[in-house]
Order: sequence, then C-alpha cells, then structure tokens
Amino acid sequence: MADQRTKRLVDVSADVIKPLNKTETRVVVSQLKDLGRQEPVVADLLLGESAVKDFLIAALTLSPHLREIVARQPNLIAQALSTPLDESLEGLVQQARQAWQPQADSPSPSEAAVMTCLRQAKRGLSFFLALADLGRILDAREVTFWLSRMADAAIAAAIDHLLLVGSETGKLHLKDVTAPAKGSGLIVLGMGKLGAFELNYSSDIDLVVFFDAEAGILNQPEDGTETYGRMMRRLIRILQERTADGYVFRTDLRLRPDPGATPLAVPVEAALNYYEGRGQNWERAAFIKARPVAGDVAAGEAFLKELSPFVFRKYLDYAAIADIHSIKRQIHSHKGHSTIAVKGHNVKLGRGGIREIEFFAQTQQLIAGGRMLELRTKATEAALAALAQARWIDADTRDELTEAYWFLRDVEHRIQMVHDEQTHTLPTTEAELKRIAFMMGFSSVPSFSEALQKRLKTVERRYAQLFEQEGELSIDGNLVFTGQKDDPDTLVTLQKLGFKRPEDISRVIRTWHYGRYRATQSVEARERLTELTPRLLKSFGESSRADEALLRFDAFLAGLPAGIQLFSLLANNAALLDLLVTIMAAAPRLANIIASRPHVFDGMLDPAILEELPTRSYLSKRLDAFLMGVGHYEDMLDRLRIFAAEQRFLIGIRLLTASITADTAGRAFTDLADLVIDQAFQAVQREMEASHGRIDGAEAALVGMGKLGSYELTAGSDVDLIVLYEYPEDAGDSDGERPLDPVRYYTRFTQRLIAALSAPTAEGVLYEVDMRLRPSGNKGPVATRLKAFERYQAQEAWTWEHMALTRARLVTGDAGLMKQGEASIAGILQTRRDKSEVATAVTEMRSLIDAEKPPKDAFDVKLIPGGLIDLEFMAQYLALIAPGEGIPVQRGLTTAESLKALGTLMISKDDLETCLAALKLYSDIAQVTRTCVDGHFHPAEAPAGLMDLLLRVTDCPDVKSLEVELKRVSKAVRRIFQAVVRA
Repeated sequence: MADQRTKRLVDVSADVIKPLNKTETRVVVSQLKDLGRQEPVVADLLLGESAVKDFLIAALTLSPHLREIVARQPNLIAQALSTPLDESLEGLVQQARQAWQPQADSPSPSEAAVMTCLRQAKRGLSFFLALADLGRILDAREVTFWLSRMADAAIAAAIDHLLLVGSETGKLHLKDVTAPAKGSGLIVLGMGKLGAFELNYSSDIDLVVFFDAEAGILNQPEDGTETYGRMMRRLIRILQERTADGYVFRTDLRLRPDPGATPLAVPVEAALNYYEGRGQNWERAAFIKARPVAGDVAAGEAFLKELSPFVFRKYLDYAAIADIHSIKRQIHSHKGHSTIAVKGHNVKLGRGGIREIEFFAQTQQLIAGGRMLELRTKATEAALAALAQARWIDADTRDELTEAYWFLRDVEHRIQMVHDEQTHTLPTTEAELKRIAFMMGFSSVPSFSEALQKRLKTVERRYAQLFEQEGELSIDGNLVFTGQKDDPDTLVTLQKLGFKRPEDISRVIRTWHYGRYRATQSVEARERLTELTPRLLKSFGESSRADEALLRFDAFLAGLPAGIQLFSLLANNAALLDLLVTIMAAAPRLANIIASRPHVFDGMLDPAILEELPTRSYLSKRLDAFLMGVGHYEDMLDRLRIFAAEQRFLIGIRLLTASITADTAGRAFTDLADLVIDQAFQAVQREMEASHGRIDGAEAALVGMGKLGSYELTAGSDVDLIVLYEYPEDAGDSDGERPLDPVRYYTRFTQRLIAALSAPTAEGVLYEVDMRLRPSGNKGPVATRLKAFERYQAQEAWTWEHMALTRARLVTGDAGLMKQGEASIAGILQTRRDKSEVATAVTEMRSLIDAEKPPKDAFDVKLIPGGLIDLEFMAQYLALIAPGEGIPVQRGLTTAESLKALGTLMISKDDLETCLAALKLYSDIAQVTRTCVDGHFHPAEAPAGLMDLLLRVTDCPDVKSLEVELKRVSKAVRRIFQAVVRA
C-alpha cells in the first residue's frame, strides 16, 4: 500500500464535503463544544477557522454513526487530529492481533476481554478510516486494505485464543503455545472481498474452515469435527455478537461445501473429495479470491495449491460461462434489479453494479487461468489489469471498469457509513440521497445522479458485450425445420443464404432437432442449437461451397459426445463461429481433431491467439502453467499429450488464418516438439531413477534428426531421434532397488521414452517416433554409447548417414553429454571428403528414391523430381563438401538457411533464388496440406475451402495454374540439382 506516514487528518482540503443542513450543523457544533471540555485539542480547533474544522463538522452532520462513535469514545477525535494516520491504524491492527496474548505473569485473557479488545480496535479503525475516506486523504483502495488487515488480525487473534483455550482445557495439544496456530492443521480461508483485501465498512466476512485431523494437535482425532465445530460457533460469537462495545465483523461460514449438510469445520480430505466430484462453478469463482487469513497459514496455502486444478481447469467446460452468468440473472430477477435507476438502486447487485465488474473479471479468469498463471490474481483491479496485459480486454475497458469499480465502492462505503448497516442500496428519498451526494463530494443530487448513472451504464455496456446474448439475427425469410416435410419458404431462404442443395440442408437440420445425435439428445442442447441455427446458416452460407462445409459440420456433430458446451461457446462468440466455419470448409483434419477432442478448441478463447506468435518462450510459458502441480508420471504424460494436441491445433489455426507463414509454422511445430520431448525425457529419467537408481557419472542426451533437427516439422510429422549415453569405464550397476548395468539401463530408458512419446492412450499419441537413423539402423541397439557412435560415424557410416547428420541437433539431455555430442557431430562433419565420391553417393541415393518411391502426383512435393528431396539433398551435399572447399559450416540451420549460407559460393545467384522460391512454394503447400488433411493431398478430393486457401498461399489464380507452376519450378530445381551435384 501507499506510504501513509505523511498523511494526517489536519491536512484535509477545504470544501471537500458540505454539511447536510444548518440544523444538523448546530447539533454537531454543540456536541463538539461539549467534547472540547474533555479534549483540549477539540476546544482549540473550535476557536479558530480552518478547513479541518469545517470538514469535521460536515462529516459528523452527514454520518449519524460517526456521531455515535464520538459520543461513545471522545478521545478518538483528539487522536484523529493529533496523530499520523499510519501510526493510529497500525496500532489498532496490532492491538487486535495481540488480543489473545496473555500479559506478563497473567493467565490467558477471558473471552469477554478478547471480545472487548477486538471491538474497540475495530471501532477506532473504522472511525479513522471513515474520516480519512470522506476527506479524500485515503482512497478506496487504501480503505479496503486497512479494513481487510483489521479483519485478518481479529480472526487470527480469535483463532489463537480458541486454540489456546482448547489446550488449557485438555482438548488440544499445541506444538507451540506462543504461536497456537502454527502446525495446527486448522485452515481458515478468507473468501470474497476479504480474500482480495477489498472489504467494505459493513462487510460480512466470508470464511471457510477446514482441518487436518492428522496434524497431531487433537488429543482425540476422531472428535475433530465436534471439537472444531464448537470452536467455530465460539468464533462467530466472538466476532459478530453485539455487546455494549458493538461488534467486530458479521461472520458467514456458508461458503463451505454443502453447508446444509456439513459441519462448520470440514475435514480436508472430505473437502477435496467434494470439490473434485461435486464442486459447482460458483464455488470455482469464489475460490479465485480465497486466501489463508488465520490458523495454520502454511497448511492453507498447501490446500489452495491442491485445489488449484478445480478452480483453474486445464480446459474449460463452456457451459460454465452460461452457468455463472445465470447466477447474475437470478440476482436481477430475485432482487428486482433489472433496470438502472438512482433512488433505491443497489450499487452492488443491480444493473451496472459492483457484482457485474467482479463477474466480468472472474469469469475470464476461470476461462483462461488454467493456462495463464498471470490471471490468477485475487483483487478485482489487478485482475482487470492482468486481463488487459494478456489482451483479453483492451486498455479502454480496463480503465473504464477500474474507475467505475472504485467510484461504486466509494458510493457503497458512504451508504454504509450513515448508520453502519450492511446495505448496498441507495436511499429512496431526496433528503437521504442528498446526504450520499454530499458525502461523495457533489454539490447536488442531480450532479451525483448524473455521475452515478454514467458509471452504471458504462459497466452495463461492458458487461453486456461479454455476457449478454446478441439480439435476434435478422434473416429475411422463414427458417422452419419442424414436421416431416420441407417448408417451401425455408428452402427459398436457404437458397438465398448461399446453399445449392436446400433440401439436403433442411433434412440435416431436422436431424439435429430430432435429437438423433448424442450431442443433441438433451433438451438443453437442442434449445441452444436451435438458438444458434440462424447464425450457423448465415455463417456457413457465406463460405465457399456452403453445402459441403455444413455437411462436414453435420459429420462433426454426429461424432460429438456432447453438445451443450460447444453450442454455448459458439452462441456467445461470433469470431469463433466464423473460425469453425473456416475449419469445416477447409480443414477436415482439424475438424476431426475438434470432434475427437473438443477441448482443443479452448485455446481459441484467447483473444490474442491470432496476434501472438507461437515462439519458443510463449510455448514454454504456456507449458509450465499447464504442468503446474502435476507429479504422477502418467498424469504428466497425459498433460503433455493434451498440451501438444492443443498447441499443434492452434499453430494450424494460425496458419489457416494466415496469421503466420509456413516457415513460422515449421519453427513453431519444432519448438513445441522440443519442449514436450524435453519434459517427457525428464519424466522418464525420474521414473528410471525411482525404479533402478542412477549410474554414477553416467549421462544421456537426445539427438533430433530430419525435420526435427532442421526446425521444419509439419502438423503431421513424426520425429527422428537417436539416444546417446556415456558412462565412466569403471562404472558399475545402477544404485537402485533393481540395479541394471549401463547397457541394459539405457536400453530400458530408451524403450520407456519411445513408449512415453508414441504409445496410444485416451489422450492420443504425442509423436510417432522413428529411430532408423541411429547407427546400424533397426539392426543396431536402440541406445548408442557416444564412443560407439563416434567410431561408427568415423569408420562404418555411409555417405547418406553423414547427409542425415548435417541436420542433427541435440534436443535435450544432460548438459555435459549434450556438449560432447554436439562437438562429436561437428567434428564428423568437418571431415574433408572427396567431392566426386560424395556427389556419386548423393546421386545414387536420389535415383534409388526415384525408383522405389515414385511421386503419387504433381502435388507430392516431397518426392517429385526437383521436389523437396532434391533441395534437401543439395543442402546436405553442400554441407558435406564445404570443409574440403575451405568453407565454414554453420549448425542448426533450416534447409533454406543452409542453402543461403552455402549456395552463394557454389550456386549462381539466379539458380539460388530459384531454389529458395521453390522451397518456399513446397513448404507452403506441405504445411497447409499436412495441417488440413490426413494422408496424401488429392486436389480432386480436397474441400473447396482448402483449395481456396492453397491458391491464396501460393498466389495462383486456379488449380490448373498451380499445377503448371509446380511443373515449371520442379523442372528448374531438378536441372540445378543435377548441375550442382555432379558425380
């Protein structure tokens, strides 16, 4: 918080507020004169004229509650006038926090003494804060912070007192009587505004209490529920019972699991089981702000960490958005807050109120917090700032809602300041509304009303943009799909919308409404789909070959296990609906992925997805967040499969929408593979060490080959890998319970790694793994010792194996061996070779491929003469002969980068440009087709949308022109290849 040390009440500005009226002013002045007889500071104040005198009189005319405090405790006014605010506020918080502590040579204070101490501290703090708030010496942020600090102190003191009493009566055995809560296993969580340090003057404090019976302080653990239940009833009495000194905080424990059927304190294990199996969406929203405020704080932090996957799911149940919004609708319906007014308006629950701002932030935190740790913030203002930083909302929305939030909190505070009542509703009379207007610093009710309505309407508009349904879509004509026969007018409407076969489309939609698919069996799903149908038809009608696209969507629906979530999402997000139409029109492979794993679509909720490049750091950050809290091996692998599938999908979407180029996609697919393989490698290492221990001094590393090595993976690529290991000559067996010698150890390690990456599970396969590029291919051992690898490459390897090695790259592993492996590969490639022998080997290899793997058609850009293989072989050939020509060879390059680096010295400028242009054309085609279809791409069978996309990417007017261009380019590349690679 801001430093309060220079802030004093006497520094208040002139005319910050006006007194209510002359009558009230006379009453207050008389009261202050009486008080001045006891407090010289007050008497001195009244003698002269000053801003603080005028302010104090005005404040007491406006708040009967403050007048009551002054009458009860006159010394508070003298302290307010003479002592710096931070000193007074901090002193009162500490007074409350220490209320439980025994004094020197005295027994523990009685419950009555604790209650009195807490009430006096709270009353003093509320008085100082109210004056500082009305005088604009502290803003609402600072006021809510201090109120929350006082609540923390009071709850913690009461809990410590109760634990100490429990110890003195023999119910508990504390670990440290000077710190009763430490290690107690008693968890007290502050929820809502308390958890976010946002309490208002008359807030309830919402608490949830859990306990660990095995923490070791219960003398009879089986009586934990009864013991702590009685303790919580006493806690409520200590905090909220009204005595001659007032009360501390009204206390509510109803946010605990199933409050009608559970005790006031719930065992931790029972709570976790409840949230895992039956937790509600509103409970997820509530726990965003949860914070340990008393008891065993370390245990509370651990509990919240364990609960994190419930609050912030790894993927979203889209129906949760509608569910959370329905809570807000129920509030409007039940409380009668359906319109914006001033008189009688509820600034918390009404239209445009505080709750709408909170829901605005919390719902988006629930949506994205599973992936974006930076959104897991408790305070509303901080949440809005984080959403803007993550580009979920724009800066204007953040600023408008933040300003409105604190304005409304100011109004709420002043409503409560009048009589210390727990209310959020503005007065219904002009006279009482005038009181609130003056407390807010306005000169009249109309000026206050105008300012208030401006904020309420701003919030309502922003909230509606996020949550409210769009108005009915205007479609000219009938859309009727009931009965057995087609409605003639509906067929006409479908034709106008862009469908060539309206009868087929009408029949398909009737199938949806009959509930013949699993996704449309429930009444709720059919209702949501019915609402969505006009928008679906309009969107699909605008796509190329609308009938094909909608029929593909129908096939997608037929395979969908449930529909409510997706229909809820699409109904609330027009941009995603348009994207889904694009996928259905152009990318059957992506459509199949959505059908089999609907949660991959979650990532599309991120509004920055098409703007933010999928760089390595971006993917790494997302992966770290996704894996947070995962410890079990199988859970880790499943999380990796989910993450990889989703991110491959999202990279494909970016490519589909031209947000990234094919080159960027290749790099992104490779970075994703690197990160996921690294995590799998580490997980397998941990499993091996748990089962078999470690071999002293041994290390392992993973070499990426092929397109993985050259950063050119596509959506459908497998990964070429070689496992290297090394160990000291005198190394013995591993030191675990089941020891293995080094060869068997790393053979087993490699087998486990292959299984981790390629074994099919319910979450799919991470990557198909190809290890045929290891020494001796499939005949050799699955893992290779570095010394054997070096010997093989130096003495036995064929030229084609050295060609493959030009794309080798150390992907992950132990740092020492990665460095050695990189040096070994670099050394092998620096060998001077006979140019003619290399050319002969490369030519023979290319001829063998021509003979054994002929291309399927002109679009088989990898295998066609003059295709990708020619370009890759050319780059590899140049890398192998470069040392003999005295040319340095860089490592870790793409094929294009390698050709640029080496080709300038060995290929003419025009031929090099031809090769690079061909490589771009082939890469564009390969990346797009691998993203959009499984297996080989056949133009005649491709969806119209895919052909449109391909023509756009390749800048060709039609398919015939593209085929002609492919023939021209491939012929030129084959000529250059034959000229460069001369035997």
